[in-house]
Amino acid sequence: MTDRQFWAEQSAVTDPREFSAWVREVPGTLAAIRATARGLVFHYRDSGDFADNGISGGRIAEIDTRYAADMLARLASLATQPLASPRTTSQRVVGCCRDFAVLFVTIARAHGIAARTRVGFATYFDPGWYIDHVVAEVWDPDRDGWRLIDPELGDDHMSAADGARVDPEDLTTGQFLTGPAAWRACRSGRADPSRFAVDPALAIPATRGWPYVRHNLIHDLAALAGHEMLLWDNWGWTEIAGGPSPEQLQVLDDLAAATGPDDVPLATVMSFYEREGLTVPAQVTSYSPAADEPLSVAIQAAGSQDGR
Repeated sequence: MTDRQFWAEQSAVTDPREFSAWVREVPGTLAAIRATARGLVFHYRDSGDFADNGISGGRIAEIDTRYAADMLARLASLATQPLASPRTTSQRVVGCCRDFAVLFVTIARAHGIAARTRVGFATYFDPGWYIDHVVAEVWDPDRDGWRLIDPELGDDHMSAADGARVDPEDLTTGQFLTGPAAWRACRSGRADPSRFAVDPALAIPATRGWPYVRHNLIHDLAALAGHEMLLWDNWGWTEIAGGPSPEQLQVLDDLAAATGPDDVPLATVMSFYEREGLTVPAQVTSYSPAADEPLSVAIQAAGSQDGR
């Protein structure tokens, strides 16, 4: 299996399982895949008031829907028309940026397109801030490289940084910093880690600064390795009391350097992912916004009958 083939195959998370035929009905162009994914998710924080959109407050629990097949099952229960057909907001699954990206990747892989999610920070939401975000990345044979795509954005989104239109089908590396790019920018002094956050108004220390830059570096590694995690999942080195040791810091520096190039070899990805503290374990701790207390969550292993 080549690297491209690996990223063109479904992971344990993106596998649509019994909904494969429904997914393949979506036209296989990037524009159609992005438009479809954008119409399947109601962002629990950024799409408006639940009640105003005909969504009951109890549906907040949908943000913990981890697997694409379960998202598709929920979407089927809300409306049975083709996935590419317009849906009212109440007919969409409640989720966040990660879910737009996961569904985009699910559909792209169903069409044999090499695609993956990338975890990092966007500069186009809040002036002067790097906001926690997940986008998709697809292999573009015309440019012989990977292209960043934001399935959540509309065609008319204007950047908060400079007022220019953001092309959701071709993000620049200045508009979206992957986890490795964010880590390197902060370590080199080119960026202030205090400006990296889930939300500038959120005062929880673990959701901003160095802890969260480290969090997204490790989450991005997991995504490259075929484990598209919920953003509030934590494991291993995402939670290090007192910060990383000098030895751990060196590994993280090496990780950010090695996985920074967009065409990083899969073997390099896996050489880091397989290290203790970076591998996604059988159980993770999830600090879900929908739960009052941290949750211990079992993770379906890649390589199972539903994985790759």
